[in-house]
Amino acid sequence: MGSSLDLFADDEPAPLSSSPLSPPPPDDLTAPLAERMRPRDLDEVLGPPELCGERSFLRSRVAEDRIPSLVFWGPPGSGKTTLARLIAAKTKARFVAFSAVLSGIKEIKAVMEEAARLRSRGQRTLLFVDEIHRFNRAQQDAFLPHVESGAIVLVGATTENPSFELNGALLSRLRVIVLPALTEESLREIVRRAIREERGLGGRVTATDDAVVWLARFADGDARRALTALENAALQAGSGGAITEPLLTELFARKVLLYDKSGEEHFNIISALHKSLRDSDVDASLYWLARMLEAGEDPMYVARRLVRFASEDVGLADGEALRLALAGRDAIHFLGMPEGALALAQVTIHLALAPKSNALYVAYKEAARDVNDRPNEPPPLAIRNAPTKLMKETGYGAGYVYAHDTAEKTAGLNCLPDALAGRNYYRPAGEGREKALKERAEAIRKLRAELARGRTGGA
Repeated sequence: MGSSLDLFADDEPAPLSSSPLSPPPPDDLTAPLAERMRPRDLDEVLGPPELCGERSFLRSRVAEDRIPSLVFWGPPGSGKTTLARLIAAKTKARFVAFSAVLSGIKEIKAVMEEAARLRSRGQRTLLFVDEIHRFNRAQQDAFLPHVESGAIVLVGATTENPSFELNGALLSRLRVIVLPALTEESLREIVRRAIREERGLGGRVTATDDAVVWLARFADGDARRALTALENAALQAGSGGAITEPLLTELFARKVLLYDKSGEEHFNIISALHKSLRDSDVDASLYWLARMLEAGEDPMYVARRLVRFASEDVGLADGEALRLALAGRDAIHFLGMPEGALALAQVTIHLALAPKSNALYVAYKEAARDVNDRPNEPPPLAIRNAPTKLMKETGYGAGYVYAHDTAEKTAGLNCLPDALAGRNYYRPAGEGREKALKERAEAIRKLRAELARGRTGGA
């Protein structure tokens, strides 16, 4: 079972010191620094006032021991498990914790049955599920009747967007508490506190201001990462030594970037790249490209998105964009990484600075909408092929004029189904090369209309 708590004892549950959520004893300096420095009460939690401030929802509910079912959502190192520990320390309910990585449906059902039994005796159960997003839909469904009946108070923690990872029925019964990534200012305070306090490094090393700032930036909002890096640097510096920026640069030549190739961060960053390109911000476009590639994103995925952008947002305003995007794809296929990164950077710069037009995108969407929403009428008889005598006799090809035989190179035939006659899907924006295309499209449409009126004897 994922929890080390005794879930089935008739007496009081095992003490919280046996739980994986329990903090180490205050004098246990063998525990990792990040464990020793976890906040011991809500006053030590750093973050926005609405999270744990004096008038916050969470503080009032903890004080009243009336915690509702909720889920903490935030990036790594933002305090999800810490808050669960603080709730565990304050609540009078029986506290059970397990990880979604280690537990399955059998364990969930056993916990639910025990919770229902204890509730009949007036004992509440508060169940903490770490990484709750790793439970599948069936496992999540097992919580529903027990959360709804009040047999358990469910507290989950996840790094993934609950809207995507939790089923709607369960999510509707949980309050989502969003934990933002810690600010650089908060991380600097956490580092200084760890250096200063006896449960941390106890002043056995010092750190320059530049080193503290470096650690805060290196951590990318993750307190655990900042404290782990500080602990390693302190071991390198030795007792009485000083942690400096050059020492940190030497120790951590390359930081691990926060990026999930299948999670929300993946979609957030590709969205940032696409929208920076659309807004012609060449510098931001390069930055988001680098964020993806340096974090290990599949370069072919990026290449595919750039090809799509070339058609969707540049279109015929710059006919070279699609060719260059496809060349970038071929370069990645030929070179691989890291050499191919420059080819994608070349494509990115071109797309960011290219004239933009979504006329092609809009035109196809409108045509596709008509295909899907309206009756699919056959082509007009004039433009149907007539390979047999019978087809000719029934009017196939009647009135067809070969465009190359006309001086205007168009016969003005009605080529759309009758119900869609006169539709103008492609409306060039007049940007870049589309300026000339716009003039040509308007001239051809006018000419075709005149020729069609002449054929039918219209005014």
